[in-house]
Amino acid sequence: MAIEKKTIRDVRLHGRRALVRVDFNVPQDKDGNITDDTRIRAHLPTINYLLAHGCKVILMSHLGRPKGKPDMKYSLKPVVALLRELLEQPVYFATDCIGDPAVQSVANMHVGDVLVLENLRFHPGEDADDPVFARELARLGDLYVCDAFGTAHRESASMVGVTSFLPTVAGLLMEQEVAAISGVLEDAKHPFVAILGGAKVSDKIGVIENLLTKVDKLLIGGGMAITFLKAQGFNVGDSLLEADKVELATSLLHEAGGKLVIPVDVVIAAAFSNEANRKTVAADAVPDGWRILDIGPQTVELFRTALVDAQTIVWNGPMGVFEMPNFAAGTQAIATAVAGRTAQGAYSLVGGGDSVAAVEQMGVADQISHISTGGGASLEMLEGKEMPGLMHIQDLHPDPDFSTGVVY
Repeated sequence: MAIEKKTIRDVRLHGRRALVRVDFNVPQDKDGNITDDTRIRAHLPTINYLLAHGCKVILMSHLGRPKGKPDMKYSLKPVVALLRELLEQPVYFATDCIGDPAVQSVANMHVGDVLVLENLRFHPGEDADDPVFARELARLGDLYVCDAFGTAHRESASMVGVTSFLPTVAGLLMEQEVAAISGVLEDAKHPFVAILGGAKVSDKIGVIENLLTKVDKLLIGGGMAITFLKAQGFNVGDSLLEADKVELATSLLHEAGGKLVIPVDVVIAAAFSNEANRKTVAADAVPDGWRILDIGPQTVELFRTALVDAQTIVWNGPMGVFEMPNFAAGTQAIATAVAGRTAQGAYSLVGGGDSVAAVEQMGVADQISHISTGGGASLEMLEGKEMPGLMHIQDLHPDPDFSTGVVY
């Protein structure tokens, strides 16, 4: 499904300074080494397209939460070395994202050069969507390319404010992400099955409500299942319970008309530890002092049955505490089942940091149709919310005789 927004394919590029918002918010170890370059690699098609079409490419991103002031622990400099390897060409670095360091670095660029600006969040104006800060960023480019789907749900200066000063188009990653998620929401093949897990119901209330109007089955696992078990009148022991959401879960169970599938058995532990005593019990037989840490084997089979003829699958959130090997079986089984259905022709979309980590850990990432790079952003799209970072990208020209490629 194509998005109804202009992309880098729809505009004149040669000789222009493309100011590109990317999401280089990558995990690092204590020594500053990047431990997962997935998000960086995801932007390569956009960067390479701009380079191939004669642009000067200026990349801006945030990293971590430096609280509006410089903190070298969150510098983007380590990204530069990795990007050089991935692009197989020089990549330059500006020690600030605005002011003289940035302006001079851009002035020194030639067509085909790539420049990375220092962390946007070293300035309070970024998160505050300050128009003065946004104007300073906009000075660096002739065209703004929004490619950071992972931050499309945030109203920051680099996502929203800068669009007041520059013509704005989507990058290829943004296009791909929006097309994938809007496609399953608007044009999914049925049976359509969604799988939701993770810790909290409160994080996904809107997603549940929106998906219930679209799916044939919605499978609930992970910590959020605990609230639904409590809503059924079951004891949940010492499990992490959102007591203030039990009434809502009860209402959702009533309204779902059989679409919601809740665990029938669970793996419980005497403590939150991989080494803790554990056992599998019926969902209505959790004793006091124990806590639910995974779905049980009967639930796995119940979920597999729901997936057996699925043509569209959306998965967000693990089925248990998969980081602990003794409580990873449920997530492993669902990852395998989703990959299996994909191999048989179903369309599968996995979103959310933990879900993505799970399919990678389980070794089936290359068997998923689309893995979203945006956690909160993919959730908000699934919820049906308007995305600030998407709203401000210019719409495609309505004139059928409009000729792309010579715009602005």
